[in-house]
Amino acid sequence: MISREKIEALYDRWVDGGYAYTTDSRRIEGGEIFFALKGEKFDGNDYAHMALEKGASVVVVDDKSRYKDGDNVCLVEDTLEALQEMASYHRQKMGIPVLSLTGSNGKTTSKELIRSVLSCKFNVCATQGNLNNHIGVPFTLLSIRPHHDFAVVEMGASHPGEIALLSSIARPDYAYVTNFGRAHLEGFGGVEGVIRTKSELYDYVRNNGGVAFVNADDPVQMEKGSGIKRFTFSSTGNAADVSLRLVTSLPQVSGKIEGVPFSTHLSGEYNFINAAAAASIGVYFGIDKEKIAAALYSYVPANNRSQWIEKGIHSVMCDAYNANPTSMSLSVRNFANAVKVPAVAVLGDMFELGDYSASEHQAIADMTAGLPFEKVYLVGENFASTTTYAGNIEKYTTFESFAAAFVEPLTPHAFLVKGSRGMAMERFLELLDKNK
Repeated sequence: MISREKIEALYDRWVDGGYAYTTDSRRIEGGEIFFALKGEKFDGNDYAHMALEKGASVVVVDDKSRYKDGDNVCLVEDTLEALQEMASYHRQKMGIPVLSLTGSNGKTTSKELIRSVLSCKFNVCATQGNLNNHIGVPFTLLSIRPHHDFAVVEMGASHPGEIALLSSIARPDYAYVTNFGRAHLEGFGGVEGVIRTKSELYDYVRNNGGVAFVNADDPVQMEKGSGIKRFTFSSTGNAADVSLRLVTSLPQVSGKIEGVPFSTHLSGEYNFINAAAAASIGVYFGIDKEKIAAALYSYVPANNRSQWIEKGIHSVMCDAYNANPTSMSLSVRNFANAVKVPAVAVLGDMFELGDYSASEHQAIADMTAGLPFEKVYLVGENFASTTTYAGNIEKYTTFESFAAAFVEPLTPHAFLVKGSRGMAMERFLELLDKNK
């Protein structure tokens, strides 16, 4: 573990240098602190000399065979740990409230909605994109500046213990867990592992006197969030601090916050929960409900996250940024039951499921067979191996074989497009473009 004295000295040089740091020697312009991180295919220690030659003020390294402490070299036991400790130290020095969120689905969308709502009252520093892991969380904390007065930190995990680690770095005052779903099952060893790991955020705020924002309609969240000072919300009439109501889920989510109407640019009933959480957090911090409604509407999703796109005579719900069994099930059911024109599902494989892959893909295939889809296209080796043979289901082992066989309907249809990031299912939009 790096000494407090060394962290403080490194921190002072970072502040004096204008908060400039990097983990990429190619981006050095002069004056930065360079953290020599290691990856699967690279070792940042190999580039420390280059970083100094390009003008880095300090290089933080952990290879004792090649480096010694000096004015421009900070030798530590573990460079990543040094980055994390300096980020945590900076978070404490800034002294602003931190809200951390995690969960199986909806983290990034929820984070953006929360950022939008809290920005009505605070100068908010928030996670960029989905940089939410053991490196991304320190990056977020290090981006806090003196003009910020609130931070929203997204936390992701694929193995037990990761949320506990990230919580110890970010030291959140407030916590929100979106849900417990069937995601990253390979790393967690099953859904119980997911629940234990995501609940590590609850454990942190429970042990440190923080506040948890909890969906009162989710009994598992209520159980795991017990023993904490809670602020709850409900859309089903359960006893809660804030009551909301869903009005529409497609093509866009709309609802009411205790009678005040709001609408969004998001699609799908599951996104109503994301909006409800952000709205409730706004209420907790005393933000006017009309301002909350305006903030929810101002967020426009991008990067194929629940985007409702018009393509000629067709409508497409492009939710292809990522997928797991829980998000896939929610998307498919909601879409099939909510659209008013003939519905088509274009579903790509879900990854990182390990031994659960066959059963989870089979469950989704079986579910689609019982829903009112005119056609279901199952794309990928996992979906192609399922044993469901309903008349409206077609299976393809690759996206290329699906694209070669796809025939665009001549009448208006609504398409749901979803799959894991590695499947790049947004390519389906190009098929419709070609057939215009």
